[in-house]
Amino acid sequence: MEEGINDGDAEDSPKNCEINTSNEYLSLIFFFLYREALVNLVRIIEHLGTRCSYLLRSDIMDSLKNENFDLMVVEAFDFCSFLIAEKLEKRFVSVLPTPFGSADIGLPSAVSYVPVHFSYLTSPLDFWGRVQNFLLSFHFSMRQWQMHSAFDKTIKEHFPEGSRPVLSHLLKKAELWFVNSDFAFEYAQPLLPNTVYIGGLLAKPIKPVPQELENFITKFGDSGFVLVALGSMVNDCQPDEVLKEMNAAFACLPQGVIWNYKASHWPKDIKLAANVKLMDWLPQNDLLGHPRICLFVTHGGMNSVMEAIQHGVPMVGIPILEDQHENMLRVEARNFGVSIQLKQLKAETLVLKMKQVMEDKRYKSAVVAASIIRRSHPLTPAQRLVGWIDHILQTGGAAHLKPHALQQPWYEQYLLDVLLFLLVATLGTAWLCGKLLGLVARWLCGSRKLKKA
Repeated sequence: MEEGINDGDAEDSPKNCEINTSNEYLSLIFFFLYREALVNLVRIIEHLGTRCSYLLRSDIMDSLKNENFDLMVVEAFDFCSFLIAEKLEKRFVSVLPTPFGSADIGLPSAVSYVPVHFSYLTSPLDFWGRVQNFLLSFHFSMRQWQMHSAFDKTIKEHFPEGSRPVLSHLLKKAELWFVNSDFAFEYAQPLLPNTVYIGGLLAKPIKPVPQELENFITKFGDSGFVLVALGSMVNDCQPDEVLKEMNAAFACLPQGVIWNYKASHWPKDIKLAANVKLMDWLPQNDLLGHPRICLFVTHGGMNSVMEAIQHGVPMVGIPILEDQHENMLRVEARNFGVSIQLKQLKAETLVLKMKQVMEDKRYKSAVVAASIIRRSHPLTPAQRLVGWIDHILQTGGAAHLKPHALQQPWYEQYLLDVLLFLLVATLGTAWLCGKLLGLVARWLCGSRKLKKA
């Protein structure tokens, strides 16, 4: 998604313009659901590269050129957004919807202690974990190069020779990077001054839940309730067998279960458990903040994880997409909950996992501690986002926040040229000293022979 901020009169033109580039590839993501993660991602990016050509040729571009934007807000998943900003010659800030891979935005390397994206490792890393992480960092860099290359044809088509941008350079032109994560969840690592965490942006003050839901929750008294929300895409594609197993598991609980699932899609041959209430839509934030909630069964999407941490609710994750698997690995590593693979989902396993998290108070304690970290931040995510954008608008850019490292080649960043120079100088000095010592030794030997003669 790309957004432009307009400084014109509100009566003459809209203050914001939005181009949604996300919905068309959701079905494509599901097609690649259980294959190798980075290969899938490369294929998705290739598809987006083809779509980008159509977008850059569309009438939308002409319309945007006529708008007087001060700044663009672009989503980093679709690289086309960076090409749009370059084509319009506008400054931009970028929003990263998932935890980052450091190679994307020029962060200092932390391969020795921060797992590489899609590595499925957790911190701290032991020796073999560091070996694996080191090798995977090269693999990830190669995949990134492939993903960037998917837009080469689009760049050649829409930018004249001599002024064609390099996609990896465009990413580093972002004035700010807003990352959808939080210090309470992300592994601690060095950040650049233009990197800002805004995880939990959707969090709002808690409001009373609708009376219908309150009546349902009250029926279960002190047992409380479990909230189940597996994302907006699941309603249309969840297999009946999975629904059957989940329903059977929920029937074994003394708690009530509020399940975000369209009743019209519920299979007629599966009898809904008596303690389960299906809801086409539900106020997730308000339910997570309800005093009687015991557990959150989630797909592990970042926004859902952030809301659960915000309200101190332990989780059982059923991840579907690749970034959700990564998120749930971190949830498990920090003892905020546990996860189950969708392919291996059985009623008995799900019941055991849910009871484990609800009965073992360590999970609740860990997520409550993380909630305190989140809540104690002096500014809300929304205030950080708006405040930094306002700062960029007032200062005319973020050159003062960007280190020179963003312009350096990789061998300069890691001082490889300096190390090579010092190595050559040391070896050269050693060789020269050896030669001089040899000459001195031969001269001394020659002098002794002359004396003897």
